[in-house]
Amino acid sequence: MEEEQNGSHHGSRFDDPGSTLAENIEFLPNGEGKKPRFTDFEGKTSFGMSVFNLGNAIMGSGILGLAYAMANTGILLFLFLLTAVAGLSCYSIHLLLKSSGVVGIRSYEQLGFRAFGMTGKMAAGIAITLQNIGAMSSYLYIIKSEFPLVLQAFLKADTNSGEWYLNGNYLVVLVSLSVILPLALMKQLGYLGYASGFSLSCMVFFLSKNASEHTKTALSVPQTAYTIPILAFAFVCHPEVLPIYTELRNPTQRKMQHVSNLSILIMFTMYFLAALFGYLTFYTNVEAELLHTYSRIDPYDTLILCVRLAVLTAVTLTVPIVLFPVRRAIQEMMFPNKTFNWIRHIAIAVVLLTFINMLVIFAPNILGIFGIIGATSAPCLIFIFPAVFYIRIVPKDKEPTRSTPKIFAACFAGLGVLFMIMSLGFIIIDWTTGSSSALGGH
Repeated sequence: MEEEQNGSHHGSRFDDPGSTLAENIEFLPNGEGKKPRFTDFEGKTSFGMSVFNLGNAIMGSGILGLAYAMANTGILLFLFLLTAVAGLSCYSIHLLLKSSGVVGIRSYEQLGFRAFGMTGKMAAGIAITLQNIGAMSSYLYIIKSEFPLVLQAFLKADTNSGEWYLNGNYLVVLVSLSVILPLALMKQLGYLGYASGFSLSCMVFFLSKNASEHTKTALSVPQTAYTIPILAFAFVCHPEVLPIYTELRNPTQRKMQHVSNLSILIMFTMYFLAALFGYLTFYTNVEAELLHTYSRIDPYDTLILCVRLAVLTAVTLTVPIVLFPVRRAIQEMMFPNKTFNWIRHIAIAVVLLTFINMLVIFAPNILGIFGIIGATSAPCLIFIFPAVFYIRIVPKDKEPTRSTPKIFAACFAGLGVLFMIMSLGFIIIDWTTGSSSALGGH
């Protein structure tokens, strides 16, 4: 004990031994026959703020691609697919929460470790990292492409003026340093609740403007390769579920499921209405990013400019929410036994944002990001991992291998594999047949 006391004085002043939960979600060992206990971290985030945070994690640039998806499928098929994906997302969150309740863990990576050892942990961490880096790239791509146009319209500037503040590469770096990085340095997700609420209100403003347009344009031949990946990408919030669960005040599995269901319902409504109004406005002539389609009406219209600015604000405020699980995944994979440290906390955020900014500057376009990321990591996080973790973690004495819940979970995982193969196949066919013109830059 004397050695432990002496050793504790040699820790860095940037370490916070009592705050491991900010990045590394611990779980307490429980004795034989005792009910699993979660960490003694006391959540302080209200139900409403948790809904805002999870809704903000769901929402993002995906809303801008849904009108394009509806143009490819038609209204009824789109509604069916959107409803199916939303329902499957609720079910997969149920599997995650059930697994976490059995073993007393609120970390996606630790669930993977409990189910498949280090392989499961690394698979979950890599999938979360790839998925959320893809999401953040799509958000920053919108900032890069839209912010210069909005500034140019507000300032009535010449397109060829060559001013630095009309260069999207400079602007995306400026926004990352001045807005995203300070929010990403927050210690806990709960602190971002108000920012998430404001972000959602900006998207409501976008939706109201979307509903007011009634212009119709000519039809074009629809392309279907990206429809399902875009829909899947639009509902991925699973890396954020367990961290939000950890910080929920008076948390229970039932309460967190209500948070998830309400968040998904809200975003389902917003997604469908945004896609419907966008589709009825432009039909199949809608572009992969809806804002560019609206800008063709009148790029200097004040209301349209305000809508574009609202969307920019919304996606900017979503980036810190999505960055938290990536940082936690890196923490779990590279520093699994380390306590919270401010230097490491800041350094990971800076490195991530630097990498993503470099990626965005050279990214082909937003549709390619939606399709490829949605077709690979999204099925793992929504379908495959929650199902196989559930099958492995829930004891056989509670639910035998051939019990109905585990059979459903196995079918759910199989659906994820099928979905991944089908989506990647569509994308490859789209590229090889020469119809990949949609991948061109805006």
